[in-house]
Amino acid sequence: MSEEGKQIMKSAQCARIIVCISEMYGVSLNDATDMYYSSETSSMIDDGVADLHCRSDKYLAEEVWREFQEKKYKKY
Repeated sequence: MSEEGKQIMKSAQCARIIVCISEMYGVSLNDATDMYYSSETSSMIDDGVADLHCRSDKYLAEEVWREFQEKKYKKY
């Protein structure tokens, strides 16, 4: 697969994960986008760590949400 094709696939996966976060947890797409791109999970997917890109969108959305919740509660 060409680099352009790989980038298109990554972009499509990111969009699907963001939609999953929004639908599963009742947050806006803007908030879901912020959560996704500020997460360690997003960085690991982008870096190809542990073949995370092979996991389901729902699983990855749950991981991003879990990270967000952990960060949120560490502030208190």
